[in-house]
Amino acid sequence: MKTIKLISIYLLSIGYVYVGFRHFYDPDFFLAIMPPYLPYHLPLVYISGAFEIFLGIGLCLKKTRKYSAWGIIALLLAVYPANIYLAFNEEPQQAIDISAFLASWVRLPLQFVLIAFAYWHSIVDFSKEEKMIK
Repeated sequence: MKTIKLISIYLLSIGYVYVGFRHFYDPDFFLAIMPPYLPYHLPLVYISGAFEIFLGIGLCLKKTRKYSAWGIIALLLAVYPANIYLAFNEEPQQAIDISAFLASWVRLPLQFVLIAFAYWHSIVDFSKEEKMIK
């Protein structure tokens, strides 16, 4: 369990840092899925990207892992309206070339899987967790 958890921490960290940087070099992708009722689209894309980078790096460090994991949960909940907008509107689906099926039946539930992983990673002490399982 310890090895699987450690591998998933680093894979998720790489993923969050990559997607975070993508907010800066490909902001149009993220702008396309922003709900129209939100103001300041470009600054919000950059802010969420910066948080993904920061939290992804923090997930790698044992001292900050718990806080970063909770930050990731908050971030995933904060951007969930964009995923809902994407799932139920054809315009953003066409803009980022995703099917309605993938947007609603894969991407929306995937956010909860990512939240579950972040919660799992908020439990820092592997030895304590292993004792709890036994």
